[in-house]
Amino acid sequence: RAMASNVTNKTDPRSLNSRVFIGNLNTLVVKKSDVEAIFSKYGKIVGCSVHKGFAFVQYVNERNARAAVAGEDGRMIAGQVL
Repeated sequence: RAMASNVTNKTDPRSLNSRVFIGNLNTLVVKKSDVEAIFSKYGKIVGCSVHKGFAFVQYVNERNARAAVAGEDGRMIAGQVL
């Protein structure tokens, strides 16, 4: 399956509302492909960027983003609570 783009920083309001910040991410262990695998069950991911300790996932719409936040907040991944 196609990898999402690395662009998650579009500034239009619709994009902002459909973007999810993932904090306290163990990026030594968790890679972009892992983030996409975990978060793709909530909707189509159009962008994913992984940084030191955090990541952003950009969905096609706000509903997907809200579902992802509700489903993953507080989950433990690679020994760290998101």
